[in-house]
Amino acid sequence: MSRIRMGTAPGRWVLLATVLGSGLAGIDATVVNVALPTIGAELGTDFAALQWMVTGYTLTLASFILLGGSLGDRYGRRRVFVIGVVWFAVASMLCGLAPDAGLLIAARALQGVGGALLMPGSLAIIQAAFSGEDRARAIGAWSGLGGVATAIGPFLGGWLVESVSWRWVFLINVPLAAVVVLIAVRHVPESRDAEATGRPDIAGAVLGALALAGTTYALIEAPGRGLGTPSVLVSALLGLLAAAAFLLVEWRTAHPMLPLQIFANRQFSATNAVTFLIYAAFSGIFFLLVLHLQVVADFSPVAAGTAMLPVTALMLVLSPRAGALGARIGPRLPMTLGPLLCAVALVLMLRIGPGASYVADVLPGVIVLGLGLSLLVAPLTSAALSAVPERQAGLASGVNNAVARAAGLVAIAVLPAAVGLTGDAYSDPAVFRAGFDAACLIGAGVLVLGGVLAAVTIRNPAARAAVDAADEHPAHCAIEGPPAAPGALHGVPRGAAP
Repeated sequence: MSRIRMGTAPGRWVLLATVLGSGLAGIDATVVNVALPTIGAELGTDFAALQWMVTGYTLTLASFILLGGSLGDRYGRRRVFVIGVVWFAVASMLCGLAPDAGLLIAARALQGVGGALLMPGSLAIIQAAFSGEDRARAIGAWSGLGGVATAIGPFLGGWLVESVSWRWVFLINVPLAAVVVLIAVRHVPESRDAEATGRPDIAGAVLGALALAGTTYALIEAPGRGLGTPSVLVSALLGLLAAAAFLLVEWRTAHPMLPLQIFANRQFSATNAVTFLIYAAFSGIFFLLVLHLQVVADFSPVAAGTAMLPVTALMLVLSPRAGALGARIGPRLPMTLGPLLCAVALVLMLRIGPGASYVADVLPGVIVLGLGLSLLVAPLTSAALSAVPERQAGLASGVNNAVARAAGLVAIAVLPAAVGLTGDAYSDPAVFRAGFDAACLIGAGVLVLGGVLAAVTIRNPAARAAVDAADEHPAHCAIEGPPAAPGALHGVPRGAAP
């Protein structure tokens, strides 16, 4: 396939298709959080159902995103990308038309499968279509434009909830997806990995999904149903058995979805351990923050959805500079100080209470958080990618992506129950504030642990290798996006991340 140049019409079409495609999943992740209080009130759901509306999507996305990348390599990246976009659109329509919480949760899980097909393809298409300096510029443009697109999500979601209906948070994806498919079919060249061999690791993907689903169900439902309830015990046992079977299959199969040998690299394993802690803290807090701003501080959906936009602005401006700094001095210091700054930000968020002022009570924590994230995510990206040989960069990005999403899945399942937010707590401002304050302190503690772990385990590679890695993989990452790939920043965290 002949390479496409930046600044040409074919290059612009490829960028437009990939940015819009990945933006679909990114916007949807942030929009749903803003709409949760309204959805809960209209459908008469409890807090566990709201958790499932988020974790149902994250569960299938985390389970199948590595498989989605593998399918694209084997059967055509454009083909799998387009299938993912269509799948996502159909699932979005089902979400928008869902008459009750159960069907909405099921449709959200289907959305996650579509996201797992389209998100790896968006970056893989760019990597295959461009080369050399044009590839670096294209990835940088994809990251920046994707950041702008997903930052619009919370504002758009809040406006739709207030002015039209929460259902249009999902239905708006359908016409956008139609545009993406039309552009991709007409203007995006097909590509595949000629060296990809063997059959896709379907068994590994299914076992991984069962492991995550079983343990997540047990963690979310145990507080309400009781730890000794048969359904909770069976799901926990199923999750543990599936996890053991997943490890066995991945160790023995010839073409595993997750080659376990990659974790023999201590720098890569350490980076992913730090990733898990950091993204667990962010995912749990940001799931609760948008609810907290509406339930306790009485912010409108639009105001709550746009509260984190300064984080987006700071990261778009400062992340490239932090990436350059990390290339010069190594990732250890930024990965140590970044989580500590973010921990301070969570402590500052304890100021948010009834009648809170955005400027006096919300903005200080938001600014400190933006500075901490700007310092942290770019070196984290480079550390994950530069820890392995260049031929494994795609695998490293996918694994880091899956780790970040799995961390979010566990945090959203565990944290609310740990701080007493169950049942109809989201409708009681006093109860919710006490739970949110406890969650902020727990999150700050986890972030401190992540910073300490980075200080102890992360090594600074040779300066030349770090610079090469930064040049080859521009460091732009989403809060909600997994850290090991250029990603778009969500105003309220979401994916190494695409």
